[in-house]
Amino acid sequence: MNKVAVGLSGGVDSSTAIAMLRDQGHDVVGVTLWLMKGKGQCCSEGMVDAAQLCEELGVDHHIVDSRESFERNIVNYLVDGYEAGITPLPCSNCNTAVKFGPMLEFAQTELGIDYIATGHYARIQYDAANDRYQLLRAFDRRKDQTYFLYDLNQHVLGHVLFPLGETQKTETRQMAEEFGLHTAQKPESMDLCLVEANGSMQAFLDKYITPKQGEIVDQAGKVLGQHEGTHHYTIGQRKGLGVAYSEPLYVIGLDVAMNRVIVGTRDALLQPECYVSRINWVSIAKPTTPIKAEVQIRYRSTAVPATITPIDDDRVRIIFDEAQPSITPGQAAVWYNGDILLGGGIIERQVPES
Repeated sequence: MNKVAVGLSGGVDSSTAIAMLRDQGHDVVGVTLWLMKGKGQCCSEGMVDAAQLCEELGVDHHIVDSRESFERNIVNYLVDGYEAGITPLPCSNCNTAVKFGPMLEFAQTELGIDYIATGHYARIQYDAANDRYQLLRAFDRRKDQTYFLYDLNQHVLGHVLFPLGETQKTETRQMAEEFGLHTAQKPESMDLCLVEANGSMQAFLDKYITPKQGEIVDQAGKVLGQHEGTHHYTIGQRKGLGVAYSEPLYVIGLDVAMNRVIVGTRDALLQPECYVSRINWVSIAKPTTPIKAEVQIRYRSTAVPATITPIDDDRVRIIFDEAQPSITPGQAAVWYNGDILLGGGIIERQVPES
């Protein structure tokens, strides 16, 4: 059996993952990343729960101070993105830059352990014919987290285990009860750690970005209302506009230079295509010709048919079979063939440059 360093957040999923691996005969240790500066509730409570869990299981527990990395790669990344008028996706960036790669390096160099594991709902299989690790959706599609894992490289995929990949969430809690874990009934975290620590994304951003009043306008430039900062809005947003109109309005654009929020009807929100950069081809090598796949543009959205055309080593054009709403710069576009995650990247812009 392998020696495995298991990433522990203090939640039921990672708790069950380490208990499962130990039950299977693996030699396990717990690793918790200290991410938040100050008194971030999710980190302080999580570290306490993780430490208690390891004590209960009789395994070693290591805390890695990742606060500077989190500040640089996530906090600054978010603030810079919102200031530029995009809606960054912190979770995939955090998984790549802060969690998986650094945790694997810590395990290998400091602990002499060659494998890591987490409580993510995802699966990995090895494609011997192409000498490539493939990332697959979890059995529990409602909990599948591969959308946030699209940027993991082959080295990491070859050294990571996802014990919950073939488990339903209800089974996870049941196993946690059977293992006697004190986290078995711990409420599930439903939001970003920064949101939980600050109360809301707006409250977090207002600590870094000075609110600046501007105009809410329609596509023709007609002023419909006022806003307190473009960073409070995202493409597709409907609630909180404070604009009276004959039909529902949505945010369809953010003009940071003019400090304007542009709104329109749902039809105006639909876009037939997008460009995506910072590409990571996961389960297949980079194709040289267009491919058909199912593309997911938000974590909670359904993957829809589209054609993906490589432009260069780090950019593709995606044309959807049917125009899609809420194609948001800064979010990830991730494409699949059934359960297999083929690749993904960051949405660059909604329409080609003129």
